Amino acid sequence: MLWRTEDSVRLQSRSGRDVTAHWMDLAVAAMRLPPGVILDGEAVVYLSDADGNARISFEAAQSRALSRPRRARELADRHPATYVAFDVLAHPAAGFPDLRPRPYVERRQVLLDVLADAGPPIVPVWSTTDLDEALLWYTALEGTGVEGIVAKPLRRAYKAGRVWAKIRHADTVDAAVVGFTGSARHPKALAVRLPDGQVALSQRLTTALSSVVARRLVPQSGRAFTKAGGSYTPATSDVVVEVVSGTTRHAVVTVVRLR
Repeated sequence: MLWRTEDSVRLQSRSGRDVTAHWMDLAVAAMRLPPGVILDGEAVVYLSDADGNARISFEAAQSRALSRPRRARELADRHPATYVAFDVLAHPAAGFPDLRPRPYVERRQVLLDVLADAGPPIVPVWSTTDLDEALLWYTALEGTGVEGIVAKPLRRAYKAGRVWAKIRHADTVDAAVVGFTGSARHPKALAVRLPDGQVALSQRLTTALSSVVARRLVPQSGRAFTKAGGSYTPATSDVVVEVVSGTTRHAVVTVVRLR
């Protein structure tokens, strides 16, 4: 959530934690919004792949969110964020102190109007009422890191929580383990090399997976970093895991099982 107050901007995570210090580049940009505007959206970070194409990196966003404020500022300098606005809850200057009871089709127009003057990096999420166009986006944008598509009723009022239908991409691939977070005896997550050569940190391991993988990890000295800035302990092993490489909000990859 993004609040444009009378004299500043506040950003809050889904859990209710104040994360303004982690996304100060977005807070500064949001000062261009009229006071009283409240947005619902997501902070995303784009990284360039091997071909120079930009793609959304949820790992980069997670690294920023889990960093200390000083480290978050360093990451912001290297990889500026974009705030993708899903909805607008209030716009007092336009006569809408509370837009939540209004149907989505009205809120969408207010969102476009309020963001027209603000400009990037505060941008509205793409939206269409054309099914063929939505399916084209679903297919064509998968390679950019887009999770999938969300369907929402045009006449529904705003309600907190997961009340919309979400259709996401999810592909299972094999990945080599190159490191871990936590301790060697109790790894919390794995650093894995995906088929495209990128190293990514996995979602937290289950207790069972952690126990099995730990027996085959040989820690190396020093620290290593993913392109997105996540740190891990490098390791040598012959471990190959099956992962869900489709992007999610919580991690880039989820380890399913050992191969």
